[in-house]
Amino acid sequence: MALRELKVCLLGDTGVGKSSIVWRFVEDSFDPNINPTIGASFMTKTVQYQNELHKFLIWDTAGQERLLSSRVLQETFSTLKNWVKELRQHGPPNIVVAIAGNKCDLIDVREVMERDAKDYADSIHAIFVETSAKNAININELFIEISRRIPSTDTNPPCGGKGFKLRRQPSEPKRSCC
Repeated sequence: MALRELKVCLLGDTGVGKSSIVWRFVEDSFDPNINPTIGASFMTKTVQYQNELHKFLIWDTAGQERLLSSRVLQETFSTLKNWVKELRQHGPPNIVVAIAGNKCDLIDVREVMERDAKDYADSIHAIFVETSAKNAININELFIEISRRIPSTDTNPPCGGKGFKLRRQPSEPKRSCC
């Protein structure tokens, strides 16, 4: 069975639950007192998807970059749109963008309606999933959908998109003096 490494970077405002999403996915647990991430943390999990193994290489950032909103608040939703624009301009052409509306269990603090977030995700061809790391809602489904959207290896360049082949240059005859 083929193994594919999928690089995932969780970005978003501080306190939206990025670390909790990763912890729930990798360890299937939730810690309400999880320490804030300083800098970044890294975790992996390998899952079977169809006839491949997908090894998720997950970078969890500290949150100061203000990218993907996991709690559906209007301010972070607005910030999201600017960061998606940056990703599309500077990221790889086949980047998969997933928007996790985390903390969906906190219905009373919702400021962005699910339909608005879904419509925005559809307009940028992104994944949108409402999640709750606390209650284990749609966490695995989020990563399954990421797996589903990854281009198949058949569409990759001959080198697997990882670089280029080096070829030995024909050597010039050695010259010697005298």
